[in-house]
Amino acid sequence: MPVVREAMVPDPRVLAASASAREAGELLVRPEVRAVLVVGDGRLLGIVTGRGLVERVVAAGRDPRSTTLGEIVEDVGVTVEPEMPLDDAYRLMEERDVERAPVTENGRLVGVISRSALQRRLAEDEPRDDEGPLEV
Repeated sequence: MPVVREAMVPDPRVLAASASAREAGELLVRPEVRAVLVVGDGRLLGIVTGRGLVERVVAAGRDPRSTTLGEIVEDVGVTVEPEMPLDDAYRLMEERDVERAPVTENGRLVGVISRSALQRRLAEDEPRDDEGPLEV
């Protein structure tokens, strides 16, 4: 049975908890970046989103150069483990309506998985109708 480790992107780009909100903002202006994963000592602490930056820094009147990500990090909500079956991970992400989920092993960030990658991988593993009847 295929597992998350086989479909995840290993070693995703992260920022340290000591990085500034401005550094996260510089990444979040890129259209392909929806959230920044925040780590401390290799452990996943949470995420920072554009909305979170606006709420916790801009609207709060904080200085983005001196506000650290550790001060404004949000809970990730959903994580998956590398040995979780792909169909279980897909079902969890569907239920929670998340497009991407960090992959953690003993609290340490080891990768990230997207729902679309899971869909593709699960489709590849399904037997096709045109493969003909099974011999018995």
